[in-house]
Amino acid sequence: QAGLGADEIDAVVLGTISNEMSMPSCACLVQKEIGAQNAFAFDINVACCGFLYGIDLADAYVRRRPGMKILVIGAETLSSRTNWRDRNTCVLFGDGAGACVVGGDGGVVASRLFADGRLFHLLSMDSARGMNPDLANHANEGSFIKMAGRDVFKHAVRAMEGAVRAVLDEAGVGMEEIALMIPHQANVRILNSLLDRFAVPREKVYVNIHKYGNTSAASIPIALDEANRAGMIRRGDLVLFCAFGGGFTWGAAIIRW
Repeated sequence: QAGLGADEIDAVVLGTISNEMSMPSCACLVQKEIGAQNAFAFDINVACCGFLYGIDLADAYVRRRPGMKILVIGAETLSSRTNWRDRNTCVLFGDGAGACVVGGDGGVVASRLFADGRLFHLLSMDSARGMNPDLANHANEGSFIKMAGRDVFKHAVRAMEGAVRAVLDEAGVGMEEIALMIPHQANVRILNSLLDRFAVPREKVYVNIHKYGNTSAASIPIALDEANRAGMIRRGDLVLFCAFGGGFTWGAAIIRW
């Protein structure tokens, strides 16, 4: 869609918490597979905010070196990180991937990112069990997602509301000037609570969680691609992203298409 060859990509930035290997990064594997031999590559581990953090970082690279073209990806295989005996979480998640190229005209108008590691225990995932018994974490039940759903819900709504208000203030625009809002597709109740607080018309919000579930870092780029293909975004439009994920991490960004 961008009309580029892989050799024109300067960097691959990939948000994921479900890489099939601990090393190398998933971004390096993608760089190899697509033949982007001129690009440096690395992963971002901020759960559902991976694509949002990636867009912000890519925009900073482009501002410093105009002309750069950065491939930003959100990709997850959460079916490999799900405890299928935990019916409170296993039904929520999906696998998927989406990507965009950052560079040229447009870009990030405003972005605000946040984190609070004090609350990590409410939404977390252990790594693979260590091989050194002296360093073993005996509380590690396996490398799968653990979530205190009700607590996450309360924090997510408040945090995303604050992030959206902060980014609108930074951009100096009102919600009525946003052509399309694309939130992280985590939970319909979270989305509806957020939209009610801003009185956003439902036709100005793209939702596809009913099709794929929560695909973590992949959810915003998948929704962005579908909205673009459906003709819901036009050149020059302001598009609002917001997300909340494990860490806790959260944030919002406004881009000009």
